[in-house]
Amino acid sequence: MPQPGPWYKMRMPSFRVETPQRTYSAIVESGIIGRAAEFIPERAGKLFVVSTEDVWRHQGVALARGLRDRRHEVLYLPGGEENKRLAPLESLAERMVLAGGDRSSVVLAFGGGIVTDMAGFLAAIFMRGIPVIQVPTTLLAQVDAGIGGKTGVNLESGKNLIGSFHQPVAVLIDPSVLATLPEREYRAGLWEIVKAGIIREAALFHFLFDQSAAVLARQPDAVARIIADSVRMKCEVVTADEREGDLRRILNLGHTFGHALEAETAYRRFLHGEAVAFGMRAAVRLGETAGHLSAADGAQILDLIARYGPIPSLAGIAAEPLLKRLVHDKKTVRGAVHFVLPVGIGAVEIVSGIEEPLVLDALRFALS
Repeated sequence: MPQPGPWYKMRMPSFRVETPQRTYSAIVESGIIGRAAEFIPERAGKLFVVSTEDVWRHQGVALARGLRDRRHEVLYLPGGEENKRLAPLESLAERMVLAGGDRSSVVLAFGGGIVTDMAGFLAAIFMRGIPVIQVPTTLLAQVDAGIGGKTGVNLESGKNLIGSFHQPVAVLIDPSVLATLPEREYRAGLWEIVKAGIIREAALFHFLFDQSAAVLARQPDAVARIIADSVRMKCEVVTADEREGDLRRILNLGHTFGHALEAETAYRRFLHGEAVAFGMRAAVRLGETAGHLSAADGAQILDLIARYGPIPSLAGIAAEPLLKRLVHDKKTVRGAVHFVLPVGIGAVEIVSGIEEPLVLDALRFALS
C-alpha cells in the first residue's frame, strides 16, 4: 500500500456535508482548536461551551486561547455513558436561561462522543434550536459521533432512543489532541475506523491491516491518513442520506449487537467503540452463517478487529438476554431486526428476517 505522503502535511483536509438542513465543513487540521473563534457564526449571542471536567482540565486552555477574547461560559456534563440521560440536559438548559441564553446563543460541544451527542441535543431543543459547533476530542468522536448531526440521550431500554437530527455549523477535528488520549480510548476509536474500512473503504481497510504498528504507535502521518479517510467517507454518506432512510444505515455495522451489549451492562462496562468491535465480530459470524460472506473475507475482517484489541473481558454475559434486547434497537422496524452484514472487504448489505438460531449463534461466537 502507498505510504501517506506530504499531502497530509501540506494541505488542510476539509470535507463538505450538504444536507437540506445545513451545509458545513468538517475540517481536519492539527491545531485548529487555536482558530475556534473563526467559526462562531456572525451575530452570535451568548456562547456556551459544553464539556466535562476532565476534558476541560486537559484541553481547556487550548480552546480558551482559540476563542481569543470571545466571552463564553463553560457548562459541565457529568460524563460516562450511564449519565447520558435527559436530566443533565435539563439542568444545563436552566443554567443557560439564567446566564442570559436566548435564540441567538451558540453551543460549542467540546469532548468525546457522549458530549457531542448530548451537547448537540441540547442545542437542538434549547429555544427550539440554536447553532452548535462540534469540536470532538476523542478519536471516536472525531471520525463518527461529531459528524452528521445525530444527537441524543439514552433510556434504560436502549441507546440513543431519544434524540434529534441537528446538523452543526462546523466540525473542527484536531488530531493533535489525541496525544493525551488514554490508550483504551484510542483503541476504541480505532475500531470505528476499522468499521469504515469494512463497510465502504477497502483501501483504508488494507492500510489499517498493513500499517497497524504505525497506527497503534500514533505516528502522525498514519493517524492523519485514517482520520481523513474516515471523515471523508462519513461526510459522503451523510450528504447522500441525512436522516438514515437508506444509505446511512450502513454506518450501523456492529451497532445493533453493540448497543444490546451496552444496555445489558448498564453502560458502565464497555466504551462504545469496544461494543462496536463486539458487534462487528457478531456481524461477521452472522454474515458467514447466513451465506452473505465468504470464510476467507470473514477471517481477514476478524483478524483486523483483533489487531486493534483486545476487547475487555466479556465474562458473565449471556447471549440470550442480548438477543431479547435487539428488538429495542432503533434499527428494528415493525418488530423486524435489521442487521448490517459484511459481504466482502469494503462492502455491506442490510438484511432482515434472519432466523433466531443464527442470531443466537452469532452472539455466542462474539462472546467466546
